[in-house]
Formats: sequence, C-alpha cells, structure tokens
Amino acid sequence: MALTPLRPTTVARAADTGTRGRSAARRSLRRHWQLYLMLAVPLLWFVVFKYVPMVNAVIAFKQYNVVDGIWGSDWVGLANFQRFFDNPVFGRIVSNTFILSVYAVLAGFPVPIVLALAINEVRLRFFARTVQLVTYAPFFISTVIIVSMTILVLSPRIGLLSDVFGFFGADQPNVLGDPDAFRHVYVWTDVWQTAGYSAVIYLAALAGIDPTLYEAARVDGANRLQKIIAVDLPGIAPTAVIILILGVGNVMSLGFEKAFLLQNPLNLSQSEVIATYTYKVGLINADFSLASAIGLFNSAINLVLLVTVNRVAKRVTGSGLW
Repeated sequence: MALTPLRPTTVARAADTGTRGRSAARRSLRRHWQLYLMLAVPLLWFVVFKYVPMVNAVIAFKQYNVVDGIWGSDWVGLANFQRFFDNPVFGRIVSNTFILSVYAVLAGFPVPIVLALAINEVRLRFFARTVQLVTYAPFFISTVIIVSMTILVLSPRIGLLSDVFGFFGADQPNVLGDPDAFRHVYVWTDVWQTAGYSAVIYLAALAGIDPTLYEAARVDGANRLQKIIAVDLPGIAPTAVIILILGVGNVMSLGFEKAFLLQNPLNLSQSEVIATYTYKVGLINADFSLASAIGLFNSAINLVLLVTVNRVAKRVTGSGLW
C-alpha cells in the first residue's frame, strides 16, 4: 500500500507551529530570565551531586582499587552482590531495616493527620498557633541533638528516668541497651521530631477545601466529627496517599544518623541496618565495591516498592505520583 505524501501546506503548517513554539520559549526566557536563573541553581546541584555520581555506580560491578581507579579496576560482574547475599548478616540487616521502616511508616503516618485535624478544629487561633509552633519546632533540631536528649532521658546512669525510678526505690531497665526497646525508641523519637512538620502539609490541604462543603454539611445537620469524616478526610486523601507512597517507596532507606548514634554492642542485633552496615563496610573496611553493591541493591528495592505502591494507590484511590 503506497503512502500518501504530505501536502505542502501540512508541512508548512507543522514547521510554522515549531517556529512559533521556539519563539514563545525565547520570549518567555527573556521575560522571566530571573526565574530561570533561580531554577538553574538547584537544577545544577541535582545534576552535579545526584545524576553525575550515578555514573560511578559501575564500581558495584568491579573489584575497585585506588591505584587503577574506577575505570581501570577489574570487572567482576555480580560477584559483589553475591558476596552480600552470601554474608551471614544479610538476612538480619535486611529484616531489621524492613521491620523498623514499616514500623516507622505505620506509626508516623496517622499521627500528623490526627494532629492537623485537631489543630484545624481549634477555634482559639492563639492556642492553635502555639500548639503548631511547639510541635513544629523539633523538626529543626538536628538528629545528633535529638539522640543526645534521648540519652539524657533514658540513660541508666545519668538519665532523668533513672532519677524517677530511684525516687521510688526501683531499678531502671537499660532501655538503650535493650534490643527489643531500640525500635520503639527510634520510631517514637522520630514521630515526635517530624509530626509537626508533616502536619503543616495536611493543614495546607485542609485550607484548600471548598468552604461550601462545610456549609452543606452544616445545613445537613452534621456535627464536628461528621464534618471531619465527610469533608476533611476526603479533602486530604490525595495528599495522604502521596505521602504514604513516598514513605513506602523509601522503606529500605532508613536514616543512618539516628540508627548509628543509638547503636551499641548490646542492641546491635536489632540496630544493625543496611545504612549502618554499608558505612562500616565502605568507610571503615574500605571495601568500596561491596558498599556500592549494597547501596545499589537497596535503591533497586526502593524503586520496585515505589512503582508497586503507586500503581496500587492509583487503582484504589485514583491518586498517585504519576
């Protein structure tokens, strides 16, 4: 079957459309060059510190040595991944990371929602702003300070809790050295630190709800709880879904700092996670190839989880990242 040639007018129209598009882009660039300049700075940061280092991920497939460099080192294929999978600690650190991350998501997801709904229902604005400030402030405290405060409270020797137990003549349990208590300490200090910040996102979503929906609910005789269920929760549902997707997508990327700072020989059986193990392998043992393989494995798991959860969320709620 012969193809019908394009008419000259069609080709000219397409070329004219492309020319107009380029002209509009140039005009926008000249008119808003300050905004594009501001955008160039973070974009350059992402390119230099995020995308360019991806090239060096090839080290995970090589037996890296400093003398030969990344590109001169011997290619070993999947040998570094096999070393990680055959390591006796593989199952323990992966399960520790997964359990701790899932616990953090389950505990940290509903608390900001409840906090935002409670603040939104407060009619005394001064009190609402005060509560918001008090709950928001811990987010700006560094992880090192948070862990130091935790130790000052829970330490069996110098902690405030030991004074309380001593006042009643009881011995304080060694919470920081208890493997079973590590996860609770990690998760709930994290919830305390981040709940106020996350609540701000939900408060912004609540502020965007159409006021006529509240009026309609009031006319129907709905009380406060019914308004929350019928208006507020559906209004923040898309935001909550996106935050949940991001949380599950990073379920294997547990924060290194807090886990490492709370870690000690007594709780090592549950506090050793992928991030702390990678640090020890890469920076202490200088096995950069194995550390890169572990990091690449971790990123691949996160990518699979992110795509899967996003697809499920779109089917169930109609909302997703893409």
